[in-house]
Amino acid sequence: MNRYVITLEASRDLQEIVDYFLSRNVNAGERFVQEFNRKCERLLQFPNMGKSYENVRPSLRGLPLMDFIILYKLVGEDVVIVRVLSGYRNLEAIFE
Repeated sequence: MNRYVITLEASRDLQEIVDYFLSRNVNAGERFVQEFNRKCERLLQFPNMGKSYENVRPSLRGLPLMDFIILYKLVGEDVVIVRVLSGYRNLEAIFE
């Protein structure tokens, strides 16, 4: 794998998450960002390590991060981060 790409929707998700942490717990927000970056780098080495979410969308995979899920797909040699969502949300409804 060459690189990871963050879609506009995933970027918006991350901004909302960071804004939430800024208003609640800056240290937790910093840990979230560090762990997000670490997991994305790890995905470049092991792109199939995430759980399959084929039931939500073809080729979709996910990796847990705190109470969130990094949802991604493989496109050629790249890992494309599609969304970063709360694990408590109805993913099927979001991806309809």
